[in-house]
Parts: sequence; structure tokens; C-alpha cells
Amino acid sequence: MDWSPIILTFKLATITTIILLVLSIPLSFWLASTKSRWKPVIETLVSMPLVLPPTVIGFYLLVAFSPSYAFGSFLEKILGFRLVFSFEGIVLGSIIYSMPFMIHPIQSGIRNLPQSLSEASFVLGKSRWTTLFRVLLPNIKPSLVTGIVLAFAHTIGEFGVILMIGGNIPHETRVASIAIYDQVEALNYANANKYSLFLFVVSFLILLAVFLVNGGYLRKWK
Repeated sequence: MDWSPIILTFKLATITTIILLVLSIPLSFWLASTKSRWKPVIETLVSMPLVLPPTVIGFYLLVAFSPSYAFGSFLEKILGFRLVFSFEGIVLGSIIYSMPFMIHPIQSGIRNLPQSLSEASFVLGKSRWTTLFRVLLPNIKPSLVTGIVLAFAHTIGEFGVILMIGGNIPHETRVASIAIYDQVEALNYANANKYSLFLFVVSFLILLAVFLVNGGYLRKWK
């Protein structure tokens, strides 16, 4: 069995999760606290990957960043940067497609905190960002863990978005889900089963760890 798709999958999931965490914390805080008229629009855009077929997102990313179109041509000719059929491209696609799995748990955790926490921090003269990082986030650790794990696990299982924008390039964009598809097409069910079983076990263990930690079962067993 070729392990490069597995290694590439975990590399993609790790990078995507880190970037998503950095982006999602301030955006989740804004969504949980703002009264802007644009909030429903932003929430809808963030949640679109939950209902849209991944091939739709992948198609529009492919069109947007293709050198055959204006923006993609600008990126390649002026900046020397190509996103289609590259690892950077599938990272971008993964960030967009997995974003709601990171933002929703964090936003929900912040929204469910008592308002008195923020008010007490503001009374003590702390800024909004200090309040976020020193007061609110330490009190929503289960939500943070859930968001991180769901985003990571969801990225591991991506197929349509990656195939559309990244294609099937060995050691570059050929992740485990695409490797499974290749093996099934070649009627090599034994290898397809190895990849599938490995991803199944890893995903199961990741989600089990989240439920054990968030449910307090580990403390009960101790």
C-alpha cells in the first residue's frame, strides 16, 4: 500500500485546521456578539458548505482560480501563484469547505457563556480582544476541542472539492479519499479496503476521544 496519500491527507488536515482555528476565533466572536444587519448574510455564507454539494464549491473555485479566467490569470502572470491543481489550492478548498465545522461550535460556545463574564472584564478596563482570549476562550475549551476535531476529521474525508480544484496528482493533491476512488475504479478492492479501513479507524478514534473528554468520562474513570 502506498502511504503517500495518507501522509498527504494528514498534512492537509493539519494545515487546514490550524488556519481555520486562527480565522474562526475572531469571526466566531464577531458572529456571537454583533448586532450588524450583515450577520445573517455572513452566517449563511459560512454555513453554505453544509448544504451545497462539494462539487459545486469545487467547480466555482476551479473557475475562479483557473488561469483561463481573469483572477486566476492575474494570480499566475502577475504574482506567479497558481492555485488550481496544487497543494495550496486544495488547502484553500478545504478551508472553505470545513469552515462551518470549526465556526459553529466556537460561536455556540461563546454565545452560551453568561453575559456577566464579558461585562465584568469590560468594567475592569479590558479590551474586547483581551476579553476574548483571556476570559471567554478559556471557558469554552470543550467547544474549541469540538471545532478543532470536527474540522480535522471533516478535512480527512473530503473528496469532491479536492478532486475538482486539485485533480489527482501523486504526492501533490492525491489524498486518501481520491486514492480510494482510484483503487475502486481499478477494481483493486483490497487496497481500497486498506485505505478505507485506516480512515474509518482514525476518524472513529478521533471522535471517540472528543466525546470522552467533553463528556467527562475520563475524569469519572480516574
